Amino acid sequence: MNTSRSLLSISICMLIATSVMAQDSKDIAAIKAVIEKETLSFFNVNQKDWDDSWLKVPYAYWSYSDSTGTSYIEGWENISKNFQDYFKTQISNRPIDVAHQSSKVKIERNWHDIRVYNNGAYVHYTQRVIDDLDRDVTSQIRVLEKKDGKWRVICVGAIAYYPKE
Repeated sequence: MNTSRSLLSISICMLIATSVMAQDSKDIAAIKAVIEKETLSFFNVNQKDWDDSWLKVPYAYWSYSDSTGTSYIEGWENISKNFQDYFKTQISNRPIDVAHQSSKVKIERNWHDIRVYNNGAYVHYTQRVIDDLDRDVTSQIRVLEKKDGKWRVICVGAIAYYPKE
């Protein structure tokens, strides 16, 4: 009888562990997809998709630091307002604009850490943007929340590798 109970307990634990790992892999794939969407929509000047990648909360946060300076923005309303000019001015036909480069933007990422905590996730990766502009390699952090079954960005942190090699 004890052997049967032990086998049943082990089977239940394995079933639960398998279910949790499957859910984690689905969440990780969804998280990566949101980060990909947020990044590509920014570089391709697609405001609708970029906005859709964010959870519109007052504690949202965006920051960037490179060799030219550091900036940060707190709260979704401020983030949205700040990037309005970017999405408007980058649509013009000037050859220096991000949206009108001669080659397609490619993103290379090395995923370092993805941790899912219930309805929250922490992600760390390095990123290299390959396009017509000379861009820094960046170490990036994203914090995401899952609301209504969808993962959305609430925090962006990007720091450029400096000095360039």
